[in-house]
Amino acid sequence: MDFLRFFLPLRNPIGFGAADFIELILAVLLVMLVLASRPVLEPYARKLAQHTVWSMLMLAALPIALRLALLPQYPIPSPNVTDDFSYILLADTLRHFRLANPPHGLHQFFETFFALQEPTYSSIFPLGQGIVLALGWSIFGHPWAGVALSIGALCALCYWMLRAWTTPGWALVGGLLAVVEFGPLNQWMNSFWGGAVSACAGCLVFGALPRLRESPSFRNAALLGLGLALQLLTRPYEFIFLLASVVLFVLLFFRKALKLTPALLVLLPAIALVLLQNKQVTGSWTTLPYMLSQYQYGVPASFTFQPNPVPHRQLTREQQLDYEIQSETHGSTTDSVRTFWDRYLCRVRFYRFFFLPPLYLALPAFLLVLRERRFLWVILTLLIFSLGANFYPYFYSHYIAAVTCLFVLVSVAALERLGRYNIARLILFLCAAHFVFWYGLHLSGNQPLYSAMTPYETWDAINHDDPDGRIAINNQLTQSPGKQLVFVRYYPPHEFREWVHNLADIDASQVVWARDLGSEENEKLRTYYPDRKAWLLEPDFRPPRLTPLN
Repeated sequence: MDFLRFFLPLRNPIGFGAADFIELILAVLLVMLVLASRPVLEPYARKLAQHTVWSMLMLAALPIALRLALLPQYPIPSPNVTDDFSYILLADTLRHFRLANPPHGLHQFFETFFALQEPTYSSIFPLGQGIVLALGWSIFGHPWAGVALSIGALCALCYWMLRAWTTPGWALVGGLLAVVEFGPLNQWMNSFWGGAVSACAGCLVFGALPRLRESPSFRNAALLGLGLALQLLTRPYEFIFLLASVVLFVLLFFRKALKLTPALLVLLPAIALVLLQNKQVTGSWTTLPYMLSQYQYGVPASFTFQPNPVPHRQLTREQQLDYEIQSETHGSTTDSVRTFWDRYLCRVRFYRFFFLPPLYLALPAFLLVLRERRFLWVILTLLIFSLGANFYPYFYSHYIAAVTCLFVLVSVAALERLGRYNIARLILFLCAAHFVFWYGLHLSGNQPLYSAMTPYETWDAINHDDPDGRIAINNQLTQSPGKQLVFVRYYPPHEFREWVHNLADIDASQVVWARDLGSEENEKLRTYYPDRKAWLLEPDFRPPRLTPLN
């Protein structure tokens, strides 16, 4: 039984599950059979790969079309975790042409995770993802449209980036790998906290640098600046590592001084936006909303080289529990060399996110290209990001999303090397088979087959269900005429799953979600909203129970 547990994705060092091991074994056996015949589509793909614009348009449209085809079985994702709701708050704030919202006079009812109530009512997150969600929301009527567009942009930009590193044909292969790995079945496309925006930033930077080496033009320098600006707006901490990678590339590969004035001109507005958001949200030009949240609520957890933050305001029971859990994950002390490396080695398995199982057969071939100094720089950049991200008590793939295209480059470079031995085609065929199997399973709508196979789905993150019952509750509220006021009452065992999330303009919202503070206190809010129908929601009842209040 202990041996079988090794096949669970969280019980083995590389993040494989049972299905992945089976595929890998089959791949090892099948690789021995060298396919002599050329695929029928290869000449057409080579011709398409020569046309940058058409290839980028195809790669941008493909993941979006594939996800839209799944809508009858899996509708547009609903916000689920706290990060989703906070990013939607940010997007809605931007849609109101504001960087922050005025504090509500009865803000004690609206305390929630990852949202400030004072000095402003605002999300704690940087602007980048919120801008993309706001654009999708404004143009197409739903914030998820921004998510889908960012995934399409990522797949197209992966191809564009790879054009500077390899042949057009292999660049197209890399773009298609991006579609398969980060497209319709991936967490980034089925949540609102994303990862694709930062990944697009990395594509711009890592595609512009080799082009600048060959042609130090205004356009290429501006694209470098655009990538850095996008990363600063999306992941300010990881911006440091992206900038360090750029500096390292310049030192290694540029013999003459590089004029980066266009890059700086593009980067300056992003710096100004970050400073302006700080001022609007926190009242200080240099205090990030994220930092103010740590000061007020003690969360998110600090870096492991810092002590645990101490909350400076009264926390709700749920906020206190979240603070205690995050503090426990952080640890009561700061990092030692041993704890740092133990955590680093433990996280290697999570890099499985960036590789399909058959690609593990190709990865050793990447060692054969390390004689080229540019690929040594790739390894150093990946190392910089992975070591830097290791200072987080937690790890999520979007922390290092900026180097997504470098992981794709590693795969493509290894496959290109194996292409000389006619093995690469078979590995790519297995990658396609992996995707077609799981995508077809989801597309089929065959519930018995779905129930039998999805326990073995190790890393895809399409929204399978509504475990919290939010959709049913939202439907019930939508069917009720007029505006609604929902008091949320948690039972004592309740943990983490927060229901009190509101949009930027709370008073104008169709549904206002409020904490149950007792009948006497609740009356204040009911008096404030005399025209709203009041409800009591008990999310810990099974299923969650919504009861009208007299």
